[in-house]
Amino acid sequence: MSRWIVLAIPVDGVSESDRNAQTLTEFDGSAEEAETALLQAANAYEHKLWKVRRREIFKCSSQSYFVRIHGRMATYSFLVQLAELVHDTEQSTGRPAV
Repeated sequence: MSRWIVLAIPVDGVSESDRNAQTLTEFDGSAEEAETALLQAANAYEHKLWKVRRREIFKCSSQSYFVRIHGRMATYSFLVQLAELVHDTEQSTGRPAV
């Protein structure tokens, strides 16, 4: 079982103070479970909008989606991406997982 995170990476529409990637979820699971969690995150992520009027989701690959969220006054775009842990210095084996 692998360790995964789902990231929301701002692409367009956000202010300079919101330009950092945000971790939406972190979990242990299979590749199939990770892809399911990625799609759920793409369907649920709302950034800072109170009410989403429209959501467009474009599949880039099995591990990333481009999400465009339309609110009343603004539109935001994000790359929602899945990442698998491949190295951790605290692993007991002392060697990178590949």
